[in-house]
Amino acid sequence: MPDEDELEELRRKKMEQLRDQQGQGQGQEMDEEAMRAQQEQAEAQKKALLRQYLTDGARKRLNTVKMSKPERGEQIEQQLVALAQSGRVQGQIDEEQMKELLQELTPDSKSFNIRRR
Repeated sequence: MPDEDELEELRRKKMEQLRDQQGQGQGQEMDEEAMRAQQEQAEAQKKALLRQYLTDGARKRLNTVKMSKPERGEQIEQQLVALAQSGRVQGQIDEEQMKELLQELTPDSKSFNIRRR
């Protein structure tokens, strides 16, 4: 049978392990909070840029695309932000320019010709 000293040593080691695990869990929570805060900040910057460079009509058109195809809308937003940050956007983008951009950024749909013999 283990004596009192051995039992106390085992309890102490177990308590240290639990504290270490708890400390690591808190570290992960802080990392997740920091990442979440960074994502929220990036999203706010993206919205501010889009608000600055898009007219109301263009913003409505972009929102329509995002509602029908969310992943495609996100790609277009990212490309618009990249264009704005690189300085390739002069003034604001109106609805007509947004239509042109959407046509340029949307891949051509493939058509099939079926021939019957």
